[in-house]
Amino acid sequence: MSVDLKKSGANGSDKPTVLEEQQEKIKEVRKLLGELPDKLFIFCSDASISRYLRARNWNVKKATKMLKETLKWRFEYKPEEICWDEVAHEAETGKIYRSNYIDKFGRTVLVMRPGCQNTKSTKGQIRYLVYCMENAILNLPPEQEQMVWLIDFQGFNMSNISVKVTRETAHVLQEHYPERLGLAILYNPPKFFESFWTVVKPFLEPKTYRKVKFVYSDDHGTKKIMEDLFDMEQLESAFGGLNQSGYNINDYAERMKEDDKRMPLFWSRENPAAFSGPSSATIPCFNPVNSECDSDDSDKEHVENSSPCGLASDHLSEVNLLEINGGGNSTMEIQSGSDKAT
Repeated sequence: MSVDLKKSGANGSDKPTVLEEQQEKIKEVRKLLGELPDKLFIFCSDASISRYLRARNWNVKKATKMLKETLKWRFEYKPEEICWDEVAHEAETGKIYRSNYIDKFGRTVLVMRPGCQNTKSTKGQIRYLVYCMENAILNLPPEQEQMVWLIDFQGFNMSNISVKVTRETAHVLQEHYPERLGLAILYNPPKFFESFWTVVKPFLEPKTYRKVKFVYSDDHGTKKIMEDLFDMEQLESAFGGLNQSGYNINDYAERMKEDDKRMPLFWSRENPAAFSGPSSATIPCFNPVNSECDSDDSDKEHVENSSPCGLASDHLSEVNLLEINGGGNSTMEIQSGSDKAT
């Protein structure tokens, strides 16, 4: 005998299921967004709208406002059009890269090493981080929306900290990549980092900082976190695993170039994983504005009107997502994807 879950047990009257209610809210957001050009509508799948609704506790108006801001940011910044040739110089030391393994939940893993900072351009560092985030999303399996950050603190010192950049990048990550970060593992953070964490924590949503886990190689209790999350045969030895292979810029460059070829198709109607919803219209929901950056003049390098990837890449706006940078302008990011983070 089948049971109709849509009926309320008390009086037999129709009652929407949770999923139906959520779907109605998704439709409300789409209606409030209004008509969008194809290029932006592709970022408004049901799954994407749902992430913004979850980030705003299913408040339709707040989620719509948040998503509109993201659409404006994507319109100006065009993160999906950044390609390897633009950011390769930032990747030389392996300060951020996508690992060639996933966790036990199928989540993409981004390795971050703030002590390996090799550039001074704030905009360049952040642009590379955005590239890495977009690449991580590209490589998520269809059933998974979130990623894991492995943050290695070897070689990290006080000069790698910038509260200002952290605050800005935290804002972009939380506002434009909601529900994307599943877990951030801080591996062997130095003692002084605890004070910095106390300063940064108020900038983060509660659901965000709860996703941050401190792991120490000499603490058997926290080491179990790694064993529960990863296949230790695949996990790099730097994080307590058995994989002795390290970061190789040449091998990584080949992987990224191949991924760059896949990106245009990923953000297209031909990819059902990236798009679901009614046919799009052609009128933007906002007036795009050229935003000014507050970073130094050296940031102007690598910001071109046309992308070396052959994609129509415009000027970008400035704030980028969370990053772990080193050097004078660097960031220490610690974000998560629950409430508002990636």
